Amino acid sequence: MKKVLVILGHSSSSSLCASLAAQYCEGAEEAGSEVKQLNLGELNFAPFLDGGYVEDQVIEQDIIKAQDDIKWADHLVIVYPTWWSTPPALFKAFFERTMLPGFAYKYKKSKKVVAWDKYLMGKSARIISTMDSPPMYYQWVVGDPGFKMMKDILNFCGIKPVKKTYFGSVKMSTEDKRKKWLQACYKLGQQD
Repeated sequence: MKKVLVILGHSSSSSLCASLAAQYCEGAEEAGSEVKQLNLGELNFAPFLDGGYVEDQVIEQDIIKAQDDIKWADHLVIVYPTWWSTPPALFKAFFERTMLPGFAYKYKKSKKVVAWDKYLMGKSARIISTMDSPPMYYQWVVGDPGFKMMKDILNFCGIKPVKKTYFGSVKMSTEDKRKKWLQACYKLGQQD
């Protein structure tokens, strides 16, 4: 049985992203996967590292639980809105606080080259993002910075492959279009 963790990176539980995440969960459960969902808007954690990565910081219970869920999962599904070309600030803060040295990776001692152990190998991921730009414009003109950032973080920790699905333009979408997006997320949950 595949273990799927769906991470909702939108702070509102009534958002389109929340609905897309719910549909993905339903599809995955229908296909026989065991599914957990993590909603970042419900977590309690300091959104920054006080001393960067050189000083230890107390790790909140919600971050420890999130790390346990990430370890548990075979497949991560990360759902967020694209704001100012990248995931929301809360989402980036979550990854900075969660994907810590010793949990997600560890640098090896070397004087010649930067090397590290990847502690999250054997997992895959899918990024699902909504945006007001047309997805083709975002990818080809803007340069797809949100996905590049997320893929780099996940690959750095050993998570491969990382696939993406975009839905947009949200502002220009009709109710029928949004229903099709929800159906598409349900199908992704069945197929991933």
